[in-house]
Amino acid sequence: MSTSERFDCHYCKDSLLGKKYIMKEDTQYCTKCYENLFANCCEGCSLPIGCNSKDLSYKDRHWHEQCFKCAKCSRSLVEKAFAAKDDLLLCTECYANDYSSKCTTCKKTVMPGSRKMEYKGNSWHETCFLCHRCQQPIGTKSFIPKDAGYFCVPCFEKQFAYQCCACKKAITTGGVTYQDKPWHRECFLCIGCRKQLSGLAGVKYISFEERQWHSECFTCMQCSVSLVGRGFLTKRDNVLCTDCGREK
Repeated sequence: MSTSERFDCHYCKDSLLGKKYIMKEDTQYCTKCYENLFANCCEGCSLPIGCNSKDLSYKDRHWHEQCFKCAKCSRSLVEKAFAAKDDLLLCTECYANDYSSKCTTCKKTVMPGSRKMEYKGNSWHETCFLCHRCQQPIGTKSFIPKDAGYFCVPCFEKQFAYQCCACKKAITTGGVTYQDKPWHRECFLCIGCRKQLSGLAGVKYISFEERQWHSECFTCMQCSVSLVGRGFLTKRDNVLCTDCGREK
């Protein structure tokens, strides 16, 4: 047989005519040479994964199909969900029993891959993290902790939040109390200059019928005379000195 008619293993040069062979990068190898040169080593049994075996891989590691098992219970992981822990592969049940957190509400395991909520070291199934008031799942929405419960923002506002005297909306953070009445900081304004009254040390206010003024802004709307310490009259939302008030 001429050289041009030969069909040999690229490595050992044995004839491949009538024999099983494997092509790799357009080059033919007998099965023995292919396994010696290229076969992956099984993580389970440390033997080569031969041509007749299925090679299962995960993160550059390889297993025979029959060796791809849970490291704890030895159940097959083929075509099943699994989790990795410290280089070990575990079925979801073993991983959950040994490593997964428990739901604070139902006390059951939060399975790997399932949606969960975590807050200050506690974990919940997403469907178990409920608003204490409406009992609806909070999910990824904002919530406010109060005592031993958690509240969605609308329920917290209804049950606990003060209402601003000016805009009548709930005060959820901060706020100002003046004469035992609550205000948003941005709503607690001087009637005269419309600037915030809160946050200014030493500022004196004049208050009348849920309206406030800086002392220097409490002036007659018509003649601008200071009304501090003087009598005054009101005309709708305006204040007037007694002289201008009588003229009207």
